Amino acid sequence: MADIKHFDPDATLEMVVRLFWKQGVAATGVQDIVNATGLNRSSLYSTYGGKRQLYLAALNRYVAARSQPVFRQLAEDGRGLPAVADFFRGLISARTSGEHARWGCLVSNAHAGAESDDLEVLAVLDRHHQGLCDALRSALETARKDGQLAASVDPASATELLALLAYGVNVRSRAGGDARSLSRTVDAALDSLRAPG
Repeated sequence: MADIKHFDPDATLEMVVRLFWKQGVAATGVQDIVNATGLNRSSLYSTYGGKRQLYLAALNRYVAARSQPVFRQLAEDGRGLPAVADFFRGLISARTSGEHARWGCLVSNAHAGAESDDLEVLAVLDRHHQGLCDALRSALETARKDGQLAASVDPASATELLALLAYGVNVRSRAGGDARSLSRTVDAALDSLRAPG
C-alpha cells in the first residue's frame, strides 16, 4: 500500500523556498526546515530527499513561479525601452519594500554562494540567466525597431549589461541598497542606451 502523506508537499516546498530565500542555503540547516514546516526529518527525506535535493526543488520552483512569468511579460510587452524600465521598477520595488525587502533574489543569492559549485544548481542558474537575457534582448530588439536605441548600441552587449544590472540590484538591495539610489543607477544605464531626443 502506498504511503499516504498527511501534509501538502507543494505548500511545504513554498515554505522551504521562503526559508532558503530569506536565510540563504549555508545558514539554513535541516532543523530549521523541520521547525519551519512542522514536519519530521523522515517525512522531509522521504518526500524530497536530503537538503541538496530540497534546495534544488526550491530553486526550480522559485524560477518557475517568480522569474519566468516576469521574463515572459517583459518579452511580450512590445514597448521596448519603456518595458525594460518597468521591469526594473518592479524589480526594485520587490527588493526594497514589502514582505521580501532585503531578501534579494534566490537565484542571485545562489550565484554568490558556494552552492553555485554544484553542477545541477549551475544548470538552473544558467537557464535562468538565458531566460532573463532572452526577455531583455526581445525588448531591446523592439526598441531598436522603434528607433528608441542610440545608433551605437549593440543589443547583444546591452542585453548583458542590463542582465548584470538586474543581478546587481538584487545583491545590493539585500545589503540595504535603497530604492532611490538603485533607481538612479538604472536610469543612468537606460539613458546611455536611448537615442538622442
